[in-house]
Amino acid sequence: MAQLGLNSAFAAALALAAGLASGPAQAQVPGNTLKVGVLSDMSGPFASQAGPGSVAAAQIAAEDFAKEAGGLKVEIVAADHQNKPDIGGLIARKWVDQEGVTAIVDLPNSAVGLAVSQLLDEKNRTTLASSTATSDMTGKFCKKTTVQWNLDTWALGNAVGRAVTEAGGKSWYFISFEYALGQALERDTGEAVKKAGGTVLGSVRHPLGTTDFSSYLLQAQGSGANVIGLADTGTDAINAVKQIGEFGILQKGMFLAALFMQITDIESIGLPQAKGLILSEPFYWDLNDQTRAWSRRFAERMNGRMPTINHAGVYSATMAYLRAAKAANTIDGDKVVAQMRSAPIDDPLFGKVQIRPDGRAVHEMYVFRVKSPEESKGRYDFYQLTKTIPADEAFRPLNEGGCPLVK
Repeated sequence: MAQLGLNSAFAAALALAAGLASGPAQAQVPGNTLKVGVLSDMSGPFASQAGPGSVAAAQIAAEDFAKEAGGLKVEIVAADHQNKPDIGGLIARKWVDQEGVTAIVDLPNSAVGLAVSQLLDEKNRTTLASSTATSDMTGKFCKKTTVQWNLDTWALGNAVGRAVTEAGGKSWYFISFEYALGQALERDTGEAVKKAGGTVLGSVRHPLGTTDFSSYLLQAQGSGANVIGLADTGTDAINAVKQIGEFGILQKGMFLAALFMQITDIESIGLPQAKGLILSEPFYWDLNDQTRAWSRRFAERMNGRMPTINHAGVYSATMAYLRAAKAANTIDGDKVVAQMRSAPIDDPLFGKVQIRPDGRAVHEMYVFRVKSPEESKGRYDFYQLTKTIPADEAFRPLNEGGCPLVK
């Protein structure tokens, strides 16, 4: 993924994926087995957000589904895409062609997610893009076999952009990933800021894996903006926030907007430096009784670590897929996704979920403020809920995304 946007390198990855596809397959459920591949970043900048935790979440889903599976069996396999679309495409092709994988879930890294979605659409297998954030997944690159669970850049930008602007953060400067995710976050948040009456003064983009943000932070400081918007995530965002604190860049009246930060990132930064950050997520482990109960089950397998939104998304998307495949009695991706769309899903982690014709799973989103050390009552007590965004307001309107499937 490093240094890849929707450019010639990504186009080549899409061409590779299309070339590897031998055409759609049609089948019921061969061997009465549904095989789900967790394709993730297992050791790179997104490993704590997804990675091994996503595998654990998929395994919990398989175990829970076993209680209602009837004669169906479920297998979970996993691999590391190394944040490279060509590697992700090769793994996906091998899984489907040689190993009988019927669906692929997780897919942190937007370039990888888009490439795999293209390939699996050719294969007529299901993509569960639970950790792919670019809103283009359900926009111009939407597929009839893809569902985008959890969140996307439009939802994040809409929530955080509006909340910070309405709180007085009127002029923005973005520090962004230079590949697909950063570009989409910057674009979608910028649109939300302008709609809320703010302005965007400029931006600077950095490659994946950046450790020294000093030059980017100086440009942001010199812009005159009163909001620094971080359009990145994972280890890069952690490094940026820590260096903002070390350099004392934020002055009185300035805001730091974390556009895609998760609970593991806050843990790495620490509350003394992260306090006051405004962020948006569709899931928080301590939101209600159901999220707490599931999160404790997850933590038992992960040495006490609470789940991120990616981990929750893997569980919920996998459960929805398994139930739909059983109900439709097929592994054909278009039919399974159609079954997923056929009725609202009562999900224990995300509440009421409706899947739209563009593949977007719609549910509530939340705006949180990161607590100070004095406010926190213990490990992972990080967030104070400040706003609940209803499902019909949380995601991009169906007719504005440019999805060819929407009539």
